[in-house]
Amino acid sequence: MRHPLFIARTVLVKNGAVEEAMGVLNNIMARDGFFEQYRRTRFYEKPTEMRRRVNYTKCKSIYNEEMSRRLAFLMRVNRPDPYPGCS
Repeated sequence: MRHPLFIARTVLVKNGAVEEAMGVLNNIMARDGFFEQYRRTRFYEKPTEMRRRVNYTKCKSIYNEEMSRRLAFLMRVNRPDPYPGCS
């Protein structure tokens, strides 16, 4: 069952299927990062742990961007020869 995503995280309950609607709502909130934010702010996070977490996410995003760029290059059909004269 596909529900349209609303700004206020609203989920339509059809035919009294509350459990299914709760599952859809949990998926929407997980995709928005609500649970991660809740778990992170539940207890005090030391500044060193916060720096490590932020630096890790930065490095991870840079790595993912670079890998997606490389994969896009490899998947191109008309790409230039990366090693000219070595065939």
